[in-house]
Amino acid sequence: MTTAEPVQYPPYGRYEADCPARMAVDLFANSWLPVVVYLLRDGPQRHSELLAGAGGISQKMLTQTLRRMEKMTLVRRRRYAEAPPRVDYELTEAGRDLLVPIYALGAWVDRHGPAVTTAMYGEPPG
Repeated sequence: MTTAEPVQYPPYGRYEADCPARMAVDLFANSWLPVVVYLLRDGPQRHSELLAGAGGISQKMLTQTLRRMEKMTLVRRRRYAEAPPRVDYELTEAGRDLLVPIYALGAWVDRHGPAVTTAMYGEPPG
C-alpha cells in the first residue's frame, strides 16, 4: 500500500478555506476538465474529435470547458488560416502536468473503485 507524504507549504492564511489546494479541487469540480485533459494527452485535437472522444458532453459544454481551460492557460488554441478554418487544441505545460494527478486518481479508482461501488450500491458494476 502506498502512503502519500504531506508536503510542507508556507502558512497560507487564517482559514482552511484559504488553502491553495482549493485551486486543485476547483479544477476537478468541473467534471469535464479532467476528461478533456486526458483526451489531449497524446497531442492536439480538433473540437469535433474531442466531442466524439468525450462521449456525453454537449457541444456547448465542451466549448465552455475549452474556453475556461484556455483562460487558465491549460490548453492552447491554434487557428489555422485555411478554408474552411481549422482550429485545434493542445495542452500547455501546466495542462500536461495535470495528467499526474489524473493518472494517480485513475490508479486509486482501479484499486478501490469496486469496494466503494459495492459499499454504495451493493455490488460492483459489471
